[in-house]
Amino acid sequence: MAKDGQPCFLGLDLSTQQLKAVVVNDELETLHEETVNFDTELPEYRTNGGVNIQKMNPGQATARTVMWVKALDLLMDKLIVASVDFSKIVAISGTAQQHGSVYWQNGAQETLGNLDPSNFLHAQLATSFSIPDSPTWMDSTTKSECQAFEEAVGGPEKLAMITGSRVYERFTGPQIAKISQQNPGAYRNTERISLVSSFLASLFLGRIAPIDYSDASGMNLMDLRTKKWHPDLLKLCGPNAAQKLGDPVPSCSCLGMISSYFVERYGFDKECKVVAFSGDNPSSLIGMGIRNDWLGVSLGTSDTLFLWLTEPKPVLNGHILCNPLDSNAYMAMLCFKNGSLARERIRNKYAEKSWDKFNELLESTPRGNFGYIGLYFDDLEILPPALGEKRYNKECQLLSKFSSREIEIRAAVEGQFLLRRLYSERIGFKIGEGTKILATGGASSNKSLLQVLSDTFGSPVYTQKNLNSAMIGAAYQAILGYTREKKETVSLPEPLTPKLVCEPYRDSEEIYGPMVQNLKNIVTRDFE
Repeated sequence: MAKDGQPCFLGLDLSTQQLKAVVVNDELETLHEETVNFDTELPEYRTNGGVNIQKMNPGQATARTVMWVKALDLLMDKLIVASVDFSKIVAISGTAQQHGSVYWQNGAQETLGNLDPSNFLHAQLATSFSIPDSPTWMDSTTKSECQAFEEAVGGPEKLAMITGSRVYERFTGPQIAKISQQNPGAYRNTERISLVSSFLASLFLGRIAPIDYSDASGMNLMDLRTKKWHPDLLKLCGPNAAQKLGDPVPSCSCLGMISSYFVERYGFDKECKVVAFSGDNPSSLIGMGIRNDWLGVSLGTSDTLFLWLTEPKPVLNGHILCNPLDSNAYMAMLCFKNGSLARERIRNKYAEKSWDKFNELLESTPRGNFGYIGLYFDDLEILPPALGEKRYNKECQLLSKFSSREIEIRAAVEGQFLLRRLYSERIGFKIGEGTKILATGGASSNKSLLQVLSDTFGSPVYTQKNLNSAMIGAAYQAILGYTREKKETVSLPEPLTPKLVCEPYRDSEEIYGPMVQNLKNIVTRDFE
């Protein structure tokens, strides 16, 4: 498993569809990986994609909480079969889907502290949840509660300034408010409320774990700057909400030693540390290696940007979270719904359904495309909220069509990346000398696309080999929390080794700086 005397670390990832584990050494090299898929390996819970969609209540998407506990039982058995030596694991941390919530029944804390090591967890915790079906991030049944949250602080802009995001139906604050209003009996019987990440940490800790700053900042409840629950928003969640939530704690902080249950049942060292678990997006920031001056760009069905910020500027359709690596910094997420599918439609229409032809046409057109910009929103976009096709010349005048397919293709690609740059700058990221881009996702294999990304942002673009960034981030959290607790001054491993793919041309800013300004004027005039 590992060299004698070499410490090992366990990272877990409770995502929507599966529970995964990775064991790494102190150089972040993977030693073991195991996965439990909810749909196929726990069929008794009848999930589809890891959730139960309630037909009688459109928009409600839940998962049976005890299913996640049983998945951990299965996962631990798989690690045993893989001959993992648990006694060498010195710290554990984890990550989980953001915005889901777990409701512990009165007395659950005592149950967690007195588990029988001869019995499975799921058998002992089956009745420990006042709400047996946990709301997940896919749930969208809190419309009226969302309205109340915005009204409580003076509107969506004020809420974004306080919590980092305008209110969203999937966020945990409105979910708690709904339960307290619609199911007051269950709410009264709730001893504590966890996020999915802190729930998973609780199983290892043997007591209900606190929520970390980063995951707490995705709830529409915590003041980003004070790191405390906002009193006006907390009131909407029901009586004693502060006690039920507990105080949030710094990310990557050590919560304590592992539960005696895991020591006696699996042979963990009793000194093994449990480091605060976090949400999947903060953990992805860690696992991707995003640091100050880095921008993570995931090019998939949707394009998602991860940013490290020192002075955030919250916007209505972006998300600001507490930075999991630095309590004085922040991270931002920007999501653009029209990503790869929109690019593929343009390819199919103008490049004979061939990426080779698409790239050939893209590269045959000069950078800047004579000032032409195309915006193609096949689905209702998030940033900006727009639908349909728009074509503009360098005077920002609307056109009915472009003169050639080459111009059409470059206009579409540059339009997408200029839009990503515009909103990155709006939210506080400073584009300039020293900034670097890490590109991931399916489209990151297309060097022609990455060259346009590099030019429009004026930054070199790197890629990395495919890995589960959230799970690797969780393992890194365990290493970081362990070294901080021991007050060791060590050289921590880098989560990744990025490979330089392309660099911007020297005149890129001369070309694209004015185009960003033109796009800003267009967005303000036509979409806001």
